[in-house]
Amino acid sequence: MLRTVNRVLTALVGLVLLALGLAVLFAGLDLPRRWNVAMPSGWPWTRPRDVVLSDADRTRWTDEGWWWPVALTVLAVLFLLCVWWLLAQLRRQRLDEVLIDSRDGEGATLRARAMENVIAAEAESQPGVDRARVALTGRRRQPRARIGLVLTAHAEPGPAVHRLRRAAIGHAVTSAGLESLPAEVRMRAARHRAERVS
Repeated sequence: MLRTVNRVLTALVGLVLLALGLAVLFAGLDLPRRWNVAMPSGWPWTRPRDVVLSDADRTRWTDEGWWWPVALTVLAVLFLLCVWWLLAQLRRQRLDEVLIDSRDGEGATLRARAMENVIAAEAESQPGVDRARVALTGRRRQPRARIGLVLTAHAEPGPAVHRLRRAAIGHAVTSAGLESLPAEVRMRAARHRAERVS
């Protein structure tokens, strides 16, 4: 639901900005006069030398001491919000649910968080794994897993990955009725305190 709302809002903002840009370009190229197009009454600009804001509008508060700090602060906040929003759009989103083929033509949904927790718990139960974190991304019908493993000091990465693929990922694929579950596994060693030797 959130993804749909996000896409609709993005499309609306894009259409408004595109329409505004085309209107400015339309007036800037003097197309209303060349094509004999009558613009609506009250339209702010129709000729290349027209401006969006008049001198009176632009300089209304510039003599006030608070104007420039407030204007710059608002612009800086808007810029940071836009950058944050853009980065949020580019980041891979976690799934809310996984669509399961229940073989009855209807289908069923499984909460992605529940599946993540089960995979993580089974991965942590394996020897050599201290902690595990799992995030499901991709599509509801074709999920992908991002798995972070924290290995104990003497664990071997190769066998740990093979056990993860055979046990935790294999059981998740079987129980959810998925064709496959591609996984990206990142490993690091657990930090431990230096031991005192006396």
